[in-house]
Amino acid sequence: MNDLTKPHIVMIMADQLRADLITPQFAPNIHKLSQESFRFNRAYCASPLCVPARGSFFTGRYPNQTGCLINPWEAKDATHGHVRRNIPNLYQLLENDWDSWHTGKQHLLTEDRFDRSESSHTSWLPLEGRYAKHLKEQGKRMPGGALFKGIVPEMASGTTTRPATYSIPTTGCYEEGFDAFFDGFILNDSLHALQHRDRTKPLFLSAMFLAPHPPLEIPEPWYSMYTQTDITLPENVGVWSKHQSPLQLYNLTGAIGVRYSREEWHRIWTVYTGLVRLLDDCVGRIIQELKTQGIYDDTLLIFTSDHGEMLGSHSLWQKMCMYEESVRTPLLLKFPERFKCEAQESNALVSAIDIVPTLCDYLGLPIPEGVAGTSLLPLVNGHHWNRDKLFIQFDGNGARGNFQRCVIEGDYKLIVDWFKDEIFIELYDLASDAQELINLAFQDVHRPRILSLLEYLREHMLATGDLLKIPDDAYAMFIDRYTPFAF
Repeated sequence: MNDLTKPHIVMIMADQLRADLITPQFAPNIHKLSQESFRFNRAYCASPLCVPARGSFFTGRYPNQTGCLINPWEAKDATHGHVRRNIPNLYQLLENDWDSWHTGKQHLLTEDRFDRSESSHTSWLPLEGRYAKHLKEQGKRMPGGALFKGIVPEMASGTTTRPATYSIPTTGCYEEGFDAFFDGFILNDSLHALQHRDRTKPLFLSAMFLAPHPPLEIPEPWYSMYTQTDITLPENVGVWSKHQSPLQLYNLTGAIGVRYSREEWHRIWTVYTGLVRLLDDCVGRIIQELKTQGIYDDTLLIFTSDHGEMLGSHSLWQKMCMYEESVRTPLLLKFPERFKCEAQESNALVSAIDIVPTLCDYLGLPIPEGVAGTSLLPLVNGHHWNRDKLFIQFDGNGARGNFQRCVIEGDYKLIVDWFKDEIFIELYDLASDAQELINLAFQDVHRPRILSLLEYLREHMLATGDLLKIPDDAYAMFIDRYTPFAF
């Protein structure tokens, strides 16, 4: 492609957005966008955690391959929270030929700090640092605070438990208003990028919103926009399933999530859905600006989220687990008008690692060596998809611990949950049990499938350089340990 034929590219990423809330009620602009886009109905993150999820999304590689496994908040484990040197990312692939801008959350962390390098041709407008300075200049306080945080146990280096402070689902009204809110600031930066772009070049805008990530202290009118009568809770909210992994109780997800009843989650949902609507209004503003400038029809617009949010499903909070609410993500590709899709949606298994090769394929760019993902264009063009398995991993939040591995094959999902020397196994049939309420791992009829999926996991972990190894007798040990307590 020459500069005259290259499309504009606008990437909008939410943070911690449940895919099932993209509805006309809670996200009318995004829902309308979905009707104009190719929809991937079974898209998954590579890891249900911000930093490793983005490391994989922007490089096209699994976390094991990037080296970015956790959020690097614990100094002892921080080396596992950065993408290794010399692994190209999407910004670097585009910024020489596109007028490249970043706005919002910058959690693509790399060993070489590429975003701070003088060689970067991207215009960086990150949330970090700039937002706090903006609030100070305006004499306004940041959303959240002590009432929106709680202490939970967190394992460091897979060996040592320490207290850590993380968000809890406290809700409140942020009286400082939208322009002082995280996403008001990000939206204003995004509109600035659109209005001050270099119009002699095609645009690449990577707009990384924070919503609907906590804290759940949000401005009006979104704080009061929905009531409990507007919301029908999924069956699994506030419910601890009979054969759900008890190891989640050692993780932030369960340590916090089990403190709240279904009724309390219902009230929390009213604020979370308001925050989803706030995000949706931001997306609408960006789309309107693209239309005002007359470039919407020439833009490849990608909408997604880094991962999902449990929001009380399985009595869990935040992400950091392998249930659908945590790992399934929205993925919409709205192509330029001149590109005609042969289909409108796909139920094939796709991963965040597929975005980089898809964009390279569509734009005619060479796919970097070492990319593990596969171009999604064949699906868009109505062709058969040959992927039959998808892998996801979790290695801890701010430090290494609470490990989980997952493989999805067709409608079956196998989860291996680790805590110290314990391994708990779950198997779900997503076709008949979409809310994952029935763990099939204790049923002997499913033993051959479980052993087969465990072997696929072992092969994948070995091939990608995983630091962990599933014991050969993992399933037998699981059955021996847990069956007496299962029924």
